[in-house]
Amino acid sequence: MESSVIAAERILSYNFKNKKLLEEALTHSSYFDSASYERLEFIGDSAIGLAITNYFFLAYPDLHQGQLSLLRAANISTEKLARVAVRHGLYNYVRRNAAALDDKVREFVDSVALEHNSVPYGGLVKAPKVLADIVESVAGAVYVDVNFDLQRLWVIIRGLLEPIYTLEDLQVEPQPVTVLFEVCQKNGKQVDIKNWKNGSTNVANVYVDGSFVASGTSMQKEIARLNAAREALIKLSDFMDTRIRTVVTIDGIDESFEIEGAKHKLHDFCCKKKWPKPNYSTEKDLGPSHERRFVCSVKISTSSGTLYMMGDEKSRVKDAENSAASLMIRALQERNYL
Repeated sequence: MESSVIAAERILSYNFKNKKLLEEALTHSSYFDSASYERLEFIGDSAIGLAITNYFFLAYPDLHQGQLSLLRAANISTEKLARVAVRHGLYNYVRRNAAALDDKVREFVDSVALEHNSVPYGGLVKAPKVLADIVESVAGAVYVDVNFDLQRLWVIIRGLLEPIYTLEDLQVEPQPVTVLFEVCQKNGKQVDIKNWKNGSTNVANVYVDGSFVASGTSMQKEIARLNAAREALIKLSDFMDTRIRTVVTIDGIDESFEIEGAKHKLHDFCCKKKWPKPNYSTEKDLGPSHERRFVCSVKISTSSGTLYMMGDEKSRVKDAENSAASLMIRALQERNYL
């Protein structure tokens, strides 16, 4: 363990005041002679999320909430953090007695070696959660050792977390939720993602034309949605074309936008054009209280007249408004307003 602590400190370029913290951070629950990393992983998970949220909030003052959420989710996902662990060989320094876990990690490491570029949303093999847990536990150990100084934590772990994904990176490989909505729209199908909580775990269920397709879980809501969308795309690929067309950016609006961020994009576009902000109305309110469905419309006043678009039926007003906004953006593109 002493050599593991030295190696981990070298990776972090940080010397611990309390090296017992790092020993604990590098101990899996299968190793019974010492406390495991679970407590440190718990606080490290939250600390990384807040640290990277602060970074994007300060570094990109012009980004709206939807874009900030996408960046945070991509940079703290299990897939992303697992690749951090692989890149720095952190699993080699973990005390454990888990042969089956070793096999899963080895399979993932081999699959990552075949990747040509960094993968924001997952590759050939699902990332073992233990790898992300190690990164979070090590970050938690640093956070405690620096007396819960979040800014100091970020200075120490930023290099560990590189590469930090940017919006440009996410456009090269579209986000799974984006692809899911794009694919279903292309195939004339309606998609809905419903979130709920199972204790402290966020669960996201994907429904296509009202039928359940896939589910995803995570401690973070955004990542649960990513996991659910990814699983849905795998299942849908059996009977429909799930390939997405090349992103085309026109005046800041791309054709593979995420439907849940469409309102923000339409609002921003109207501001750039110096048009009045979009006006949304609820056109239909259907079903009993426990199965409510909504249809919303949006109107925008352009330099040459008023445009009106009605969206698809959704389980939440917010989603129904986003649906109307996304269809309005497509209409603007087709009419060469963009």
